[in-house]
This record gives sequence, structure tokens and C-alpha cells, in this order.
Amino acid sequence: MKRSRALLDVALKEDDLVFAWLDGRPMLPDSVSHAWEKLVNRLGLKGIRLHDTRHTHASLMLAQGIHPKIVSERLGHSTVALTLDIYSHVLPGIQEAAAKRFEEGLFAQPVSKPLARIPV
Repeated sequence: MKRSRALLDVALKEDDLVFAWLDGRPMLPDSVSHAWEKLVNRLGLKGIRLHDTRHTHASLMLAQGIHPKIVSERLGHSTVALTLDIYSHVLPGIQEAAAKRFEEGLFAQPVSKPLARIPV
């Protein structure tokens, strides 16, 4: 899209639509969905909706350890909490991983003086 816009001497703007004609006008949602359906069928991948690619994108990013705030912003969610509510299932073992990283950080730095004992 960026190269096509450059050939037409039309700058790509930060708020441009994902599905737009080269001049920036929005494409009709049904035409985009119909083109997607034709492509999926031609590839023999029946039953995959265009919206499913959004979930795949988010799931892959989270599974690769990309910070949820970044994923939330890319998806346009109002809060990172919304993103985590929807996609937390993608993060199996997140509690264990957090505990392990905490432990690694805790013991990575030598303690200069003994920790005070807390009476029980």
C-alpha cells in the first residue's frame, strides 16, 4: 500500500484505514469480506473469517512475549485489561514464568548485607 501510494504521490497517514482504496476512500466491508472468502476458499482453508486473523495476530504476539500493552494498542482496545481478559488463555504458565523471572532477578544481584529478620 505504501509503495502504491508513493507512485500516486499520495502520502500514507497515521490514521489511514487498513482497507481503503489508493485514494484513501474506505472500501465497503462486504467487498473486503467477500474478497477474503474467495481467497480462503481458493486456498482450501474454508471457515476462516477475516476477523479470525485479528485474533491470530494478537495470540501470536502474546505467545512470543510481546508486552500486552503493545498488543492492546495494536488492537485498538481501550485498556490492556480488556486485551488480557480476552487473550489470557494464550499465556499458559504465565504465573510460573513470572515467578521464575522474579527469582532470577532476585538472585542475580548479590546481597550486600543480610536481610533483617521479620518477627513472626
